[in-house]
Amino acid sequence: MPLIDVTYPAGAIDDATREQLVENLMGDLLAAERAPDTQFFRDVTWVFVNELPAEHVYTAGRPVEKPIFRVVATTPEGALSDRRRAEFVESATAHVREAADIPEEEALRVFVLHKEIAEGSWGAGGQVVMFSALREAARAEREKATAGEQTVPS
Repeated sequence: MPLIDVTYPAGAIDDATREQLVENLMGDLLAAERAPDTQFFRDVTWVFVNELPAEHVYTAGRPVEKPIFRVVATTPEGALSDRRRAEFVESATAHVREAADIPEEEALRVFVLHKEIAEGSWGAGGQVVMFSALREAARAEREKATAGEQTVPS
């Protein structure tokens, strides 16, 4: 049940591009977590888009001249290893750059941060959600998907 916050100046990308970026970032984080890309896991992966007035986004003490982006992924503790975190940073940066037409030499206009929530510190639906239960749900979803593949007539 990861969360993603994307913040950038309003007008940096259009609505259709925003929708595609959200879709890409969701897929990037599910892939990095090695979670099945199923409806269940998409339903519990939330993306919050924060378009700030352009004059409210600063660098060097002045409003930005070129849009900058901040992507913050929040996951349960242990969901991403260092290698998987690096995968997410790379893919998320590439998708933001593509969405905003940011050239590779200006990739520092995209920051990707990761926050981990300690086991027992994530609540949803009025109860504490344990990462171990999410791992079990992921295993069950993978098994269900695999079983579905095996039962397809040839």
